[in-house]
Amino acid sequence: MTITAADIAKLRAATGAGMMDCKAALTEAQGDMEKAADILRKKGIVKAAKRADKVASEGMVVGYVSADSKVGALVEVNCETDFVAGSEDFVKFANQVVEAVAAQNPPDEAALLSAKLSSGEAISEALNELGIKLGEKISIRRFSRYASNGLVATYLHGKKIGIMVELEGGTTVLGADIAMHIAASNPKCVDRTGVDAELVAREKAVYVDQLKQQGKPENMIENIVKGKMEKFYGEVCLVEQPFIKNEETKIEKLLTDAQAKVIRFVRYELGEGIEKVVKNFADEVAEQMK
Repeated sequence: MTITAADIAKLRAATGAGMMDCKAALTEAQGDMEKAADILRKKGIVKAAKRADKVASEGMVVGYVSADSKVGALVEVNCETDFVAGSEDFVKFANQVVEAVAAQNPPDEAALLSAKLSSGEAISEALNELGIKLGEKISIRRFSRYASNGLVATYLHGKKIGIMVELEGGTTVLGADIAMHIAASNPKCVDRTGVDAELVAREKAVYVDQLKQQGKPENMIENIVKGKMEKFYGEVCLVEQPFIKNEETKIEKLLTDAQAKVIRFVRYELGEGIEKVVKNFADEVAEQMK
């Protein structure tokens, strides 16, 4: 018996389940569409699939660093409610995922979902089972992994903000301090070489236009814009920011004194960029009663 792509597409349209789940159900049901749908229902996959259009903007950011500080990982795992985000099962899953990322270095989302947890279960399977158990849409939104000849450090501000930084030279204490600073100051890049050229051009154009509207003479505008751009770089470049623990010292000096250099960093803030749907309480209760 052959299961065709059309068969899988038909079952997927009817149930909302994933392609591989539909293929497995059709194989088990020997091509019978109704039996395959029942198989998916019994496994709870249809119930989970119905939540696919839900907004998962809660959850947690988790980090991991190896004992020798050479490998680190950062992952954002999302769910629908803060209540589920605090559950033991959700927290355990998130921490298992970040350890799997560090150990297996998946290059993309597909490889991540195929990766194995310490239990031997594929992340995709564990993700689906957790969604069924908790009754919410669970998703792994993004992940990063660093492997370094220097050192990797992470800092987690509760469950909402996570930072991972790679240093050349320095110590783990310095790495943690730099990561904490990034959490608070939210720089966009390490230094000026990392600032997007289009962003620089756009900022300059805005400043020039503002100054012209203010009636500033042309021969003054260039120097004023230079000053404004210096302030701009000081806000977006990590090394030009004043250190949060000692604002009289810039990050650049802190690194120079420690004979260290920041190679790269990544900052995750839970739910950033996700458009949240605002509902009133009555609507939410009514939905839960369906």
